[in-house]
Parts: sequence; structure tokens; C-alpha cells
Amino acid sequence: MTDPRVLLQQDPDGIAWVTLNRPHVHNAFDEVMIKELREIFDILAKDNACRAVVLRGEGKSFSAGADLEWMKRAGDFSHNQNLADAEYLAAMLNSLYSLNKLTIACVQGAAMGGGLGLVSCCDIVIADVTAKFALSEVKIGLIPATISPYVLAAIGPRQARRYFQTGERFDGQKAYDIGLVHEVVTTAEEMQAELDQLLTHLRSNGPLAVREAKRLVMDYAGQPLSSKIMEDSAERIAAIRARPEAREGLGAFLEKRKPSWSTRDEESDNS
Repeated sequence: MTDPRVLLQQDPDGIAWVTLNRPHVHNAFDEVMIKELREIFDILAKDNACRAVVLRGEGKSFSAGADLEWMKRAGDFSHNQNLADAEYLAAMLNSLYSLNKLTIACVQGAAMGGGLGLVSCCDIVIADVTAKFALSEVKIGLIPATISPYVLAAIGPRQARRYFQTGERFDGQKAYDIGLVHEVVTTAEEMQAELDQLLTHLRSNGPLAVREAKRLVMDYAGQPLSSKIMEDSAERIAAIRARPEAREGLGAFLEKRKPSWSTRDEESDNS
């Protein structure tokens, strides 16, 4: 029996760790890894106890993109087979992009092609300054089609015009400069410290509020300000104010104590 291509570990405090597990090929993905990722993201989407998902790669690299053996097999597919293959990849990427949890990518080594696509789908990205990024599809006569909506959302059309067409490599600092990466670190210890700080912030926030805050961005990004948006935003804040979580959060603030969800997390951490 072969090892799973993706590992899932869940902590008692609601943090899920999703690890790409093909270090011998720099976590290049094939149809099996895509299937496993999609299944895991679907499971986590339905898990109300899950508060955040950390995506990382085992070994030297985050992900070198598509597996060459898989690509060779796809070269013999019919158009309909290639279409089905691409649609399944597109669905997996969208399941990560739209996941109703905070998603954090920790990037070291290579993040090429589809690996860069996975990075673009995450809410927050921490990268080693020496990490190597590229939209390298054009180097082998292809285009970054299925990942393009997410990459465009991350770096904008101006930068995409360059990197989609040149396929050139760039490091973690450049990725930060163009908006793909949020934080740049120089060591594994710094990356862990940055991740720990982000998760500490998350644990102090209302779980429902975090999910609904993300949904605001998903629903409103790119939309012109309109009376419909204004009415919808008013409806959302009115609805969430009436929820027990908001009452607890406001009560805790006024009483100068930690809200119940922070207390639970601290108990989990200390157990």
C-alpha cells in the first residue's frame, strides 16, 4: 500500500495541518494528490470545529507543480479526458480558495506552476526569502489556465502579464513585493514563530466572526458599491449581532475578561 500523497493532522484547538507528502518529487502533484486534496478540503469545510488550515510541503519544497509522469500520460488523453482532468483540478483549487476557514501557506523551496496556484488560493502566505516561484507552464508549451483566476486575484493583471508570459523564476522577496506573499522569513524557526503569532491572533477571535469576515471578502471583492451591497452589509451585521458569539464577545470586552472561545483554546494549549 502506498503512502498517502497528502497528510491531515487536526489539533484539539481547531487547527488543521495539511501536508503535501511527495518529498522525493518536490511534492509535484498528480491526479491522486489532487483527489486527496479535494477530499480533505471538503471534509474540513464541513468541520465546524476546524478554525484554520495550514498548508505546507514535506521536505525541501512546497510544490514543484505538476508531476511530469502525469503530464506525459495526459499527452495521450482525448480532449474530453483532458477536459475532465482539468475540471477536477479547477474544482480542487476552488475548494481551497473558497474554504470557510482561515488558510495559511508556509512555503519553502520550489512553488512552481500549480504549486504557485495553491499558494494563491490561500488567505495568508509565509515564505522563505530563498523560495523559488514561477509560472513555468509556458516553458513546456502550456498556459497557467486553471490557476489563473487565483493568481490574478493575488498579484493583479499587471504583474500577471509579465510572469504568465516569461515563466521566469523569482524569489520570496520578489513574491512579497508583488503581493503574492504576506510575510518573508529567513529561517525555519522564523517561519514557525510567524505562524505561531498568526494562530495566536486567530485563537482570540470569534470562530463564526472569522468565517463571516472571510465571506465578506469573497462576496464583495470586485463589486461596485451599490444600494444592494449596502443593504446586504447592514443585514449581515444585524444578523451577527444577535448571535450568541457576538453577545459573548461584547460581554467579555465590557467585563474586561477573555471570551469563552479564548479560554477554551488556552485550556487546550495547557492540557
